[in-house]
Amino acid sequence: MAEQKTNAMRMLDREKIPYQIHTYDAGDGVIDGAHVAQKLGQDPETVYKTLVTRGNKGRILVFVIPVLAELDLKKAARAAGEKAVEMIHVKEINALTGYIRGGCSPVGMKKKYPTFFHQTMEELEQVCVSGGRIGMQMQLAPTDLIRATQGTLVDLIRE
Repeated sequence: MAEQKTNAMRMLDREKIPYQIHTYDAGDGVIDGAHVAQKLGQDPETVYKTLVTRGNKGRILVFVIPVLAELDLKKAARAAGEKAVEMIHVKEINALTGYIRGGCSPVGMKKKYPTFFHQTMEELEQVCVSGGRIGMQMQLAPTDLIRATQGTLVDLIRE
């Protein structure tokens, strides 16, 4: 049976961007990035999580950082030209992005939000991000991911 396409996969297909799908068992409920990397046998430095925030001007902003890193909210705000940013409430994720917590991809959200990637991504040949569903990751070239989201590379993580 063919895998049902997510919005993220459809968008990459439309842009003719090559990607590879990796699935993992999420039946144990352990879906944090570090465990996802472990389940996939991937280096956690190449697996990125998608964080959705709201700026002080009310704009929704997306930040994509390595799974073991912590978003520096001050750096994130500066990158987005905001005074401050805060994480959105988990209840808002689906309404804003079309995805759910643990399956939020930076690609194919309901609306095109400003998207920022931690700068170390450009040093990698391939990265993994959520494929738009819990239990699914997409692996692709960072340059393609940045192009697909019209993203920006910046320093985003707490040292």
